[in-house]
Amino acid sequence: MRVLMVYPAYPDTFWSFKHALKFVSKKAAFPPLGLLTVASLLPKDWEIKLVDMNTDPLKDEDLKWCDMVFISAMLVQNQSTYEVIKRAKKFNKKVVAGGPAFNAQPHKYPDVDHFILNEAEITLPMFLEDLEKGRELKRIYTSEEKPDITKTPLPMWSLIDFKKYATMLVQYSRGCPFNCEFCDIIIMNGRKPRVKTPQQMVREFQALYDMGWRGSVFIVDDNFIGNKRSVKKMLPEIIKWQKEHNYPFSLLTEASVNLADDEELMRLMAEANFNKVFLGLESPSPESLKECGKYQNVNRDLVEVVNKIHAHGMQVMAGFIVGFDNDTEEIFDLQIDFIQKIGVAVAMVGILGAIPRTRLWKRLKAEGRLLGDTSGDNTDGSTNFIPKMGMEKLLKGYVKVITTIYSPKVYYERIKVFVRNFNPITKRKLKFEDLKALLKSFFYIGMSPRTGFLFWKMIFQTAFTKVKALPAAIELAIFHYHLERIAQKCKRNIEEFFKKEESQKILEKERKFVMQS
Repeated sequence: MRVLMVYPAYPDTFWSFKHALKFVSKKAAFPPLGLLTVASLLPKDWEIKLVDMNTDPLKDEDLKWCDMVFISAMLVQNQSTYEVIKRAKKFNKKVVAGGPAFNAQPHKYPDVDHFILNEAEITLPMFLEDLEKGRELKRIYTSEEKPDITKTPLPMWSLIDFKKYATMLVQYSRGCPFNCEFCDIIIMNGRKPRVKTPQQMVREFQALYDMGWRGSVFIVDDNFIGNKRSVKKMLPEIIKWQKEHNYPFSLLTEASVNLADDEELMRLMAEANFNKVFLGLESPSPESLKECGKYQNVNRDLVEVVNKIHAHGMQVMAGFIVGFDNDTEEIFDLQIDFIQKIGVAVAMVGILGAIPRTRLWKRLKAEGRLLGDTSGDNTDGSTNFIPKMGMEKLLKGYVKVITTIYSPKVYYERIKVFVRNFNPITKRKLKFEDLKALLKSFFYIGMSPRTGFLFWKMIFQTAFTKVKALPAAIELAIFHYHLERIAQKCKRNIEEFFKKEESQKILEKERKFVMQS
């Protein structure tokens, strides 16, 4: 059997880091870990090729070569996903699909022949057994059973070219103990975190090392500290491995704010060379946090949370949301002030959206407030439900937030706050790529009339006050180059939306809903 694995293209989003990638001469931020892992679950005698459309074009020759096309995608990749399916069917190829987009709404993809839903360790063998025994293949293979991920194989790294990516991916756990209303993690992966063994994680690291990778590794867990006891048993093994190999990897991950409650855990993460952590801070409004079930963020000083993590050498990146039912028109200024106060430079502010099957989606559907499907990108300036504050107020307020916090003067002020609180204790290996990025930053940022003065002022101030924080500060300046462009794109999208007939229909529907309410 010849299988062509295809990972559809991402649009230009917050997480694509498209505009920052040119500084390090990379084509994509991350490789398709899901497809690489699925490849290792397929029969050993199958021929497998992988095309990541974020790094390479999908050619007709690739489609002619294969017997089946395997696709994995998230909702945000939908436009490219439909194009891939259409091209595959043009060559009469069987399309097999799995991943978050297909889990959420399989009925939206009528031309897919077979769906491998939920977790592939359970459902893919069902498909393969039917195929091997010549049985009639089902359209949907699914199971609520959660696999033991200690048996999950290593990804088939040989399918990709490492030189095209900025960061490699490793998964330690699946699931999250929290139940936020807008999140679909517990639907996909459950509320009880399942973890890999320390020995497995060492093998995962060693596999990347043996393939020649040196640099950034993203632990892509739903919540890395969801099972703190297991994490504390695993980290000493990673620390030992990093020391033995002279710290070849700098690590980043996603976690919940209760990380700041545990000094031992923060110390271990710093020793393992974690230098970034993404937190879902969401809102400075306690009422909005309670509304969405984000109780772990309530009754705690989020400024202190960020400062503690920065003090342990880990830069905080964070997500924020506007559009909750409890949000008033004051939320936009509150978010701006909050983000500035905590000094989180990479602040992903999005509009609340209802992902299929989440508690939020079910509630809004019952209330008659759903407008359609979500794009999967909560930073594109759209939402798929009628907000209580009104669509026009929400979208215009959102534009105010992102154009303010990503404006050069305001952004560089946050870098200043970050540097003041940051204690750079993790080990950062400088590579030739870093030198290239530095020189490009001098040209693209330092020579720009919009950012030049702020950039050089930041460099000199940091060099004289906290020189060890300089690499992180320059990296944040490069991220700004991307983030400001995403903000301006979003602003244009919203301005265009209000000119379209579609927006008038939505606003009319909103008015009718308000009258009925």
